Amino acid sequence: MIIEFLRQEHRNIEKLLLALEQEMIVFDRGERPDYEVVRAIISYFEVYPDLYHHPQEDMVFEKLKARDPAGAASIGDLAAEHRSGAERLRRVARAVESVLMDLEVLRQSVDDIIRDFIERERRHIAMEERDFFPAALKALQPQDWAQIAATLTDQKDPLFSETVEKRFDAVRRHILQLEQEAESDRA
Repeated sequence: MIIEFLRQEHRNIEKLLLALEQEMIVFDRGERPDYEVVRAIISYFEVYPDLYHHPQEDMVFEKLKARDPAGAASIGDLAAEHRSGAERLRRVARAVESVLMDLEVLRQSVDDIIRDFIERERRHIAMEERDFFPAALKALQPQDWAQIAATLTDQKDPLFSETVEKRFDAVRRHILQLEQEAESDRA
């Protein structure tokens, strides 16, 4: 089902946010984070969510507005939230590029920009999981889901599918390492 697919993508996005957060811990210690990983995470967020994930959510939201206008209104302007997230990502990309070009930039400013992005992405996902998805599941009819499914592309996630794009290899390795470390800590 579409909502389960979107929820899985949220779990994947959380893995990326965690990896970015781990690199920020390194940055906060005054050490050099793995900028290949950081740039690949930024690249992923520049491509996949805006081209595939958010348009699917937007389709569901449009159907929700038609079926339950009050429920949709209580969620707010989902498209505006997605645009705000994209703008925050552009700020992250500019901050990282400034660091890599050795421009004068306060470490605290870079830290604030990236941590703000992480926090707001998590809040946005939490709102969708808590409010948006349940409202859609309650209001939408089978024909709505069929119409949405008919418009979906078979585009594979460039990081979390079987065919990982080359530019995301470092991120995938980093995420797998974090998962293995977390598993070792639990054992």
